[in-house]
Amino acid sequence: MGMTGTSSTLTVYFDGQFWVGLMEHVDGSHYGCVRQVFGAEPSAEELHRFVLARWSSIRFPMGEGRPQDPLPTNPKRRQREVARTLGDRGPSTKAQEALARQREACARERKGRERDRKAVDAEARYELRKERRKRRHRGR
Repeated sequence: MGMTGTSSTLTVYFDGQFWVGLMEHVDGSHYGCVRQVFGAEPSAEELHRFVLARWSSIRFPMGEGRPQDPLPTNPKRRQREVARTLGDRGPSTKAQEALARQREACARERKGRERDRKAVDAEARYELRKERRKRRHRGR
């Protein structure tokens, strides 16, 4: 059963340093894929302009065969997955990532200080209890 339809997709993701677009093109039983580095996070308008201006000039290296299509899924499930994917967007710039790391470091440091302070307070209470027991034992 050969598929005779044509479809193209553009998936934009953050690879840890840059925003990257993965363009896939399926033409019948031929599959081609091209990677485009965008750098900063592209807006929806920039992506739209990119597709309109450059999509037709992209040459997809076509090979035989194509990736397995997943089984058809429930449209509501697909909608939930899309919403979850869009909601999971992390920091989009290196500055935001640096700020997030700094906040985490401050939180770890604060927790460490609090743990030390609690240990010192607990030791002081223990010493006070020992002193009181000693006084009671001596009858004072």
